Amino acid sequence: MNSTGSETDGSRGAFAVDSTVPSAVPRGFDAFRRRWQTQIGDVFPLPTFTPATIADFRIKGRVTRVRDVVIADLHGASATRIADPSGGDQDLVQIHVLRHGAWTLGHPHDRGEHTVSAGQFLLRHFERHYPFEMAPHTTAQFLFLPSATLRRLLGNRTVIGLADSAEMRLLTAHTNMVHATMADLGPAGVHAAHSTLIELAKAVAVRRFDDVEPQLGPALTRAAKDLANSHLADPELSPTMLARELNVSVRTLQRAFATVGESVTAYIRHRRLEEARLALTAPSGRWSISEIAAHWHFTDSSHFIRAFKKHYGQTPTEYARSTGSAAR
Repeated sequence: MNSTGSETDGSRGAFAVDSTVPSAVPRGFDAFRRRWQTQIGDVFPLPTFTPATIADFRIKGRVTRVRDVVIADLHGASATRIADPSGGDQDLVQIHVLRHGAWTLGHPHDRGEHTVSAGQFLLRHFERHYPFEMAPHTTAQFLFLPSATLRRLLGNRTVIGLADSAEMRLLTAHTNMVHATMADLGPAGVHAAHSTLIELAKAVAVRRFDDVEPQLGPALTRAAKDLANSHLADPELSPTMLARELNVSVRTLQRAFATVGESVTAYIRHRRLEEARLALTAPSGRWSISEIAAHWHFTDSSHFIRAFKKHYGQTPTEYARSTGSAAR
């Protein structure tokens, strides 16, 4: 179980957890609890887990604290269940994003019970503790946020939606950046990361992205890049398609990319060139120049060759030969 980030800075903290290895059970829960209490506990104390959960505690993931916000990306190899808390005061907004498996909140006989399935998220303001259960092999992201700026947007609503909605794409892109960069951020960076988390949580609550909020530009850029990376072979991939999927205008998307010194079109072209370069030296099967050009949607072979040479300083054939491969 590893620790990253700042151990002494009270505004942040982070640790990685892996109790899925056999040697970690049954003391895996104790190690996880100590780390959580040290770096997270004053923001969100751990609930009381059932004895069965503690005895077979197998979970893997990462947890990051940004001031009064906690982000936990976890994969539970075993079932996770908390004991009936019998009420108890709490004042937090929570977002639960399910990638695989299922998460159930409340009692079966409770009219407020909710089950969140893979591909969904739940957003809710919690005024008291509720029992919950995660099915084995559930992968999810949990966000614990202060209620002060979000409670009035939510009221008594429970918001359930799709994990790949435009607003959730932006929030996920930003939380991934926070996990990756928290250890290197100075005070100004921590403040910016925290403010953006709050603004993106607001966007999820109202199901609308504030496209004039400058703090959200980096998250929008990251979300657009993630989406583009998963559609590089799609002939419809374009700034217009990305903007539509992220529910913003093309101008807003282009403005976000401009803050990092590139254009949407250039990013797509460079990523396709990178995939084409890898295809030139792929050990399984040989692609011809024309096949690569067509697959990555260059106008024709000549266009692909010119773009490749401009970017890498060699033609595709020259590059393949320099690596011991041969392209036709």
